[in-house]
Amino acid sequence: MKIKEIVSALERFAPLPLQDGFDNAGLQIGLTEAEATGALLCLDVTEAVLDEAIALGYNLIISHHPLIFKGYKSITGKDYVERCILKAIKNDIVIYSAHTNLDNAQGGVNYKIAEKIGLKNLKVLEPKESNLVKLVTFVPYAQADVVRQALFAAGCGNIGNYDSCSYNLRGEGTFRAKEGTHPFCGTIGELHHEEEVRIETILPIYKKVEVVKALVATHPYEEPAFDLYPLQNNWQQAGSGIVGELDEPETELEFLKRIKKTFEVGCVRHNKLTGREIQKVALCGGAGAFLLPQAIRMGADVFVTGEIKYHDYFGHEGDILMAEIGHYESEQYTKEIFYSIIRDLFPNFALQLSKINTNPIKYL
Repeated sequence: MKIKEIVSALERFAPLPLQDGFDNAGLQIGLTEAEATGALLCLDVTEAVLDEAIALGYNLIISHHPLIFKGYKSITGKDYVERCILKAIKNDIVIYSAHTNLDNAQGGVNYKIAEKIGLKNLKVLEPKESNLVKLVTFVPYAQADVVRQALFAAGCGNIGNYDSCSYNLRGEGTFRAKEGTHPFCGTIGELHHEEEVRIETILPIYKKVEVVKALVATHPYEEPAFDLYPLQNNWQQAGSGIVGELDEPETELEFLKRIKKTFEVGCVRHNKLTGREIQKVALCGGAGAFLLPQAIRMGADVFVTGEIKYHDYFGHEGDILMAEIGHYESEQYTKEIFYSIIRDLFPNFALQLSKINTNPIKYL
């Protein structure tokens, strides 16, 4: 199996266009045409993680946090990133990272955190905006089903927990084929009337190329007519953070003690306890404090994230319980997502969750 097959599987689950603008997710180092000898799954790439992969004989490392964020004018080994780059190249190791694209993907990092906490009725806390377009096309009635199914297969028609969504309106289209054309129906030089179906459906903007390709490939007309309209709808299936519910309410202290144990946290930092019951939980892995206003607006009882700044704690005691569990601790189970994606498709491929704790923060 080639490394590119594994990369393709990861990007189908968490497409790179879902990453935030500051990010550098994707292939970091190496050539994906190489045959894969095994994959080491980790949160961060460090020299110790590279040594672990070398000892295992694996030539692929899949991380959550990208090794390379900034541009380099020289690679001299002056810091750990440059030393990792040199070691990876010297040992023919490919490094691939799925970062905010995996944060924002359905079933991604925040869904895994919600699973560990035991939440149900999950919704995206801050859905992505301006990422959807509407496709409208016109198809002869007899061929409408074939074209519609091709559009669905290419990624159209997903709304919430529903797929194959479209609106269809029958009408009449007209055209006149000119000399040199090869019309599917009608006669060259004569005005033709055809019973057609107007098909409307929705798609993520990053799927536009493959959807148009599928449309052109299955549409019977030599020159199919179609329109793409930008939408301002929120994309409810993709975005930052999660909000969900516990089966049974817990006291503040019970909840904090439980997540401390679940995420093996050295110290849970939180604001003042006020005696509220905890049932509606908002969360975001990593540095998620920017979502605190959304968590409050959603009526969450608690907001769990990896990092909160000192001044963010002020003034919210009456609004919400805030729980800071550490960046590494909040995202440590991301490795399990990588494992599931790859194992489900390639059951015999060699996989190993890194045994290296890469958390640079220690607790006394």
